[in-house]
Amino acid sequence: MARKKKLIKKIVVLDKKFRNALVYKTINKIMLNGKKTVAERIVYSAIDLAGKKLNKEPLEVFNTAINNVAPVVQLKGRRIGGANYQIPTEVSGDRKVILALQWIISAARHRKGMPMDEKLATELIDAFNNTGGAIKKKEETHRMAEANRAFTHFARF
Repeated sequence: MARKKKLIKKIVVLDKKFRNALVYKTINKIMLNGKKTVAERIVYSAIDLAGKKLNKEPLEVFNTAINNVAPVVQLKGRRIGGANYQIPTEVSGDRKVILALQWIISAARHRKGMPMDEKLATELIDAFNNTGGAIKKKEETHRMAEANRAFTHFARF
């Protein structure tokens, strides 16, 4: 966390096919062992497959799925008087997108019996329709935040 200087945002890089920074971030999150071309192939085919199955624009499906999964609140652990409290806090715009991507990718990786591009496409379709593992994770986080709402006065602003 920067104490004195203002953080400088990185230059936004666009992907090759859709010219979208969010797709580029997704490719980097999917990538394992530096195999970027494999990750690109997985993400591009998943987005196209999701668009075909829903008969909508592929990028529209992708963006709507990310927006549906993005959380409003998150829990942050804080130690006060020897006890750990989970304090609900609002999520910033960039953090929402990062959490949504992480949840969609982890839910896709936990699916069984399909290639990764099909798993990711299925998870994007489920997120578009407000169902699936990533939406379940979001709802679980919101339930926990609601349960711990009594500790919001411990939050620092």
